[in-house]
Amino acid sequence: MTIDPMGGPVVEMRTSMGTMKIKLYNATPGHRDNFLKLTREGFYDSLKFHRVINGFMIQGGDPLSKDDSLRGQWGTGDPGYTIAAEFVDSLHHCKGALAAARMGDMANPRRASSGCQFYIVQSEEGCRHLDGQYTVFGQVVEGLEVIDRIASVGTDPYDRPIVPVVIEKVSEMADSTSTQACDTTSVAR
Repeated sequence: MTIDPMGGPVVEMRTSMGTMKIKLYNATPGHRDNFLKLTREGFYDSLKFHRVINGFMIQGGDPLSKDDSLRGQWGTGDPGYTIAAEFVDSLHHCKGALAAARMGDMANPRRASSGCQFYIVQSEEGCRHLDGQYTVFGQVVEGLEVIDRIASVGTDPYDRPIVPVVIEKVSEMADSTSTQACDTTSVAR
């Protein structure tokens, strides 16, 4: 049996600004399985997108973002573990790419990924330099307009949305037949 490295399960991410369907890649099994585990546990439910940069990306997955009194610490929360990097040459930071956040190279020379924080690419041009630096492990296959909607919200000086953008619910879908939103083999380098 041959496994399609680009194929994989699909999750639905319902946010306060719309719903996205995201295919998780079989080519990055550690990241795929961890995201599914956290999804099944309800980990992402009620978290906020804590970093939004229009023309770049939207970032979420920090468990501290459930608590508004910890706003100054958003972006530092984790589940107590990291995931080994899974760089795949054919997976690029195209629009809608789901990638793992991580600590910088000085503190993290192996480029291990956060156990929970992720970002979704809004601008391919703004994120090309991240290829091979951060693990891409999925792709928004429906709801690309939701990324633009979230990226356009007003933010404070720390790129945190002024009006919260909430991840209401992430759930695994029974049918994973959605197609990929971008052709990662033809992305211009």
